[in-house]
Amino acid sequence: MAMREASDDLSVVVLASDLGVDGRTLLSPSERRLAEEESGEATWQWHDCMEEDFSDLEQLQFLRLQGSDKAGNRILRIVGKFFPAPVVTVERLKRYVTQKINMDLAEGPFCIVYMHSKVQSGDNNPGMSVLRWIYEDLPSHFKDRLKVVYFLHPGIRSRLAMATLGRWFLTGGLYWKIKYVSRIEYLWEDIRKGQVEIPEIVSEHDEVLEHRPLTDYGIEPDTLHFSEVPTIRHAQDRYGDKWSRDFM
Repeated sequence: MAMREASDDLSVVVLASDLGVDGRTLLSPSERRLAEEESGEATWQWHDCMEEDFSDLEQLQFLRLQGSDKAGNRILRIVGKFFPAPVVTVERLKRYVTQKINMDLAEGPFCIVYMHSKVQSGDNNPGMSVLRWIYEDLPSHFKDRLKVVYFLHPGIRSRLAMATLGRWFLTGGLYWKIKYVSRIEYLWEDIRKGQVEIPEIVSEHDEVLEHRPLTDYGIEPDTLHFSEVPTIRHAQDRYGDKWSRDFM
């Protein structure tokens, strides 16, 4: 439970302990800094991470600077499947993103191409609360330079989460910068081919969606073709006479 007192006002935020979410992500940046100061935790400034070694995260290639979209915005490509959320702390992720933007995107507008293909919540999804925390703690001029977020292969769960919680949860105008892209072919409406690399797993997932559109709505494809196997009763009715003639 987090409590904050200002003048005669008292506000209380109660969080269930089994949600698996850091309660500070639901606080505003000023409230979070106050909570960290009261708890004695060390805070960091965005320029403190410039000398930190992130070579291990670089090798994963889940965050890469590539070409530009048709509006001239530099592309920061994020592949959710490549991100090992369980072994990377939120603080280190935040420092890495800040260093990446500051060093590779020192000036000018940029966009994000986020590929959500085959992302599993327990394996490689940092969660909306963490993304909100990282975005809000970025320097204001970074947020102003971010023009659009292309969200490739969002899926029904992501769409529902954004529709129900996005406007309240994603502050600072981030909600209005998100553009959903259901197929790779629609990405080329805003980005010329060759400007952004499409990993093989993303292309494979796109083919699955193209041939089995219901996957977009959370209905898994029948990869084993169980729906084509006749029932026992049907098989007996169809072949019963033949079996009886062969073995009589």
